[in-house]
Amino acid sequence: MAAVRLLSPPNITRYSHFCVSLSHSLQPFISTVTPFSRDFHSRNPALRVSAGNGSNSKERRADIVLGDPTPLNPSSAIDFLMLCHQLKTTKRKGWINHGIEGPESIADHMYRMSLMALIVDDLPGVNRERCIKIAIVHDMAEAIVGDITPSDGVPKAKKSKLERAALNEMCQILGGGFRADEIKELWEEYENNSSLEANLVKDFDKIEMILQALEYEIEHGKILDEFFLSTKGKFQTEIGKNWAAEVIARRKMDSGN
Repeated sequence: MAAVRLLSPPNITRYSHFCVSLSHSLQPFISTVTPFSRDFHSRNPALRVSAGNGSNSKERRADIVLGDPTPLNPSSAIDFLMLCHQLKTTKRKGWINHGIEGPESIADHMYRMSLMALIVDDLPGVNRERCIKIAIVHDMAEAIVGDITPSDGVPKAKKSKLERAALNEMCQILGGGFRADEIKELWEEYENNSSLEANLVKDFDKIEMILQALEYEIEHGKILDEFFLSTKGKFQTEIGKNWAAEVIARRKMDSGN
């Protein structure tokens, strides 16, 4: 991945003109320009231009970022984090519906997905750090709406609308700005399954679920076929297919089949 780094300018207008000029020169090689960098570091609010994958594997994109001039308000940060506490205490409803005592929380699920993104092999065109961010963000709206499952009978479009509104509310509590916009972009990317990173994290979502199902079968002596059947044939990546096959093989071994 090619990258150009420039020091923070004393006159931001001059560098804004530079950004416009540079984006025009890159146009033959990219299809979209987005305002959020995949590799932004708050310690270095430098202008950064990087080329990477776009909304699908056939596209390339340039991420152009100017450091957010407004620092995060400590009060807003703590308000946001206290709201996210709900992710630690809200139990995943699918396990409750199957009588699992002391089931995992939403945050438990998101954390192991993040670990998956951390340990996965480097893949061509896939930004692992972005995968970790998407895993952390993908169920964040459930801090407000809770864990809506297929058994609740909520249409997919309505579920998405509720979660988007909740996420927007959380980002307002955070105070808006670059970080809030980044969270919303990551969530939309996952929701729309619009990148290679989103494809992989959606597979991790399913893998984490069937792995947890296997662990509960072993721990509680239950049969949780529903979770394995609902994910069968739905993995999008080779990593997802291989990891799922390993979980299923271990399940067969444990059951003696």
